[in-house]
Amino acid sequence: MAIIPKDAEVRAKKLRETIDHHRYLYHVLDRSEISDEALDSLKNELRKLEEEYPGLVTSDSPTQRVAGMALKAFEKVRHAIPQWSFDDAFTEEDIRAFDARVKRGLREKLGSDIAPEYVMELKIDGLKVVLTYEKGILKTAATRGDGKVGENVTQNVRTIESIPLKLRTLATIVVEGEVWMGKSTLKKINMERKKKGEEEFANPRNVAAGSIRQLDPTITASRKLDSFIYDMAAFEGEVPATQEQELKLIESFGFKANPHFKKVRDIEGAIAYWKEWGKKKDKEDYLIDGVVLKVNEQKYQEALGYTGKSPRFGIAFKFAPEQVTTVVENITLQIGRTGVLTPVAILRPVLVAGSTVSRATLHNEDEIKRLDLRIGDTVIIQKAGDVIPDVVKVLTEMRTGKEKSFTFPTHFPLCGGDGRIERIPGQAAYRCVDKNSFAVQRRKLYYFSSRRVFDIDGLGPKIIDALIDAELISTFDDIFKLKKGDLEALPRFGERSIENLLNSIEKARRVTLARFIASLSIANVGEETARDLAHHFGSAEKFKDAKVEELEALNGVGPIVARSIVEWFKEKENKKLYERLLKEVIIQKEERALGGKLNNLTFVLTGTLPTLSRDEASDHIRKEGGKVSSSVSKNTDYVLAGESSGEKYDTALKLGVKVISEAEFLNMLG
Repeated sequence: MAIIPKDAEVRAKKLRETIDHHRYLYHVLDRSEISDEALDSLKNELRKLEEEYPGLVTSDSPTQRVAGMALKAFEKVRHAIPQWSFDDAFTEEDIRAFDARVKRGLREKLGSDIAPEYVMELKIDGLKVVLTYEKGILKTAATRGDGKVGENVTQNVRTIESIPLKLRTLATIVVEGEVWMGKSTLKKINMERKKKGEEEFANPRNVAAGSIRQLDPTITASRKLDSFIYDMAAFEGEVPATQEQELKLIESFGFKANPHFKKVRDIEGAIAYWKEWGKKKDKEDYLIDGVVLKVNEQKYQEALGYTGKSPRFGIAFKFAPEQVTTVVENITLQIGRTGVLTPVAILRPVLVAGSTVSRATLHNEDEIKRLDLRIGDTVIIQKAGDVIPDVVKVLTEMRTGKEKSFTFPTHFPLCGGDGRIERIPGQAAYRCVDKNSFAVQRRKLYYFSSRRVFDIDGLGPKIIDALIDAELISTFDDIFKLKKGDLEALPRFGERSIENLLNSIEKARRVTLARFIASLSIANVGEETARDLAHHFGSAEKFKDAKVEELEALNGVGPIVARSIVEWFKEKENKKLYERLLKEVIIQKEERALGGKLNNLTFVLTGTLPTLSRDEASDHIRKEGGKVSSSVSKNTDYVLAGESSGEKYDTALKLGVKVISEAEFLNMLG
């Protein structure tokens, strides 16, 4: 047996303790301090550690048990059929390994090569229930509990209208399924709780679990729970030959089965189904955290059998999580285009939302203090969409005492000059004292050519770096002065790539005033503010001559932005750059849409939308005469919210601003 390193032993012990703590909260007390995804991530790390060092496995390890204990408040029910839990798969490699195990097991048991079919079912994130019917009449409903003993919740389950009290057959049968609450139902409940001044519920899964365990069934009834039944654990009748037929038989008895199950011929079909639902899952009213694969043929299921805690013929294929756990290995600083320094956590690489990440933004010094984050901490990170992940929570219970605090330095080498940095008065951010440092200028050039402003196709950060290093560009206007001969000497620049780049630059000369203003990287002037300024001033000349008083009077500008603009034009080099740039470009008039379906309405976007990107949604709003704001206020008309909505969603609820889904937004667009 391999020698177990001391740090692996300490890590495994901490993981066991932390997982057990959160499993108890989740399975026994129906509340959680971290997401299911983060808990899965911790369990997956422990499982891999135990696989690498089998000597770490203990009898009380979370990997060796099925679920939690029954609550004392309910009568105990001993399950006639043990309640197994599925092993988890997280990647395509995991699922192909499962397929190989199934085929190997069938070959060993049946003596021939067999390629089984699979049935794919959505994995609903709710509370598992076990229902026993005698001669077609519901006798008991129980929670899973520890897999052997659950809780009798019959009276509460009887209030769920999708669960039949009498079947369409006189069958004696035990079925298993999931009780869940719809996202739309939770939204209505939270609105009522808010009116009463009560604390709002965090997520539908916890409410469903808590509702099933209410001692007063009338409370359960008021929660409007729903269900999906997916398996026959025992049946006094002819057992169907396949899982597909079993699901259809379940429906014929009067149970509600999820309609999206599908038979596939091989593991590639299973992977395609998983990918398809990874994109579609947020459109359903119920929470879906993966898909379940089961060998379709009943005789093959029986041949494969069970391990000590899970079936060999099935597996839960989890979606790429948006929350996982990892370790902060270091904290460094990143310079933005306005000279602001953002602390960034350097992470132990981890797979999240379908891609491997090794960095997460920490935003500012105050956020580090709020999180109480230290180098060496185990953290939960979250990624929504394609943005750099955030650190959501520090798992302080995982600390060993070797973690180190981080303090902002007084100097940073990339800030140019003597490298001094300063905290911006009245803000949580630090910036370079030398506002025109080399690194800042690079960031400005990256942004200038990006799709959001001048949109110069083919002029990405790597090409800009090459042009800077070759001393061909140093300011914005230099880009428009590039010639074919300048580029021919650069490595990996062929004739076609040079021609394409010069054509892109030429095309980019025509730009709207809003994009032109945004491209200047004036502190505190973002893209939406640039649109407001362009709409008000109408020309580059009028904008250049704007006074503080006029700027402050504009809606969405204010004194900080006004001072930033005026101070920017006070710098002689900025004035010269502005004039040079105007000689290179053609400012096109961009009329704000009037009379559109969203005319004069202000929207704030938050979270990840099911089908639209933030840019696409923003474009739709502006085309229909609306405005997109970055913050929620009493002047906001709608907050367009998707999954993983944050503080903006909470602010909207507090201010009474209407929150809408993507579906409602698309209806507004017609």
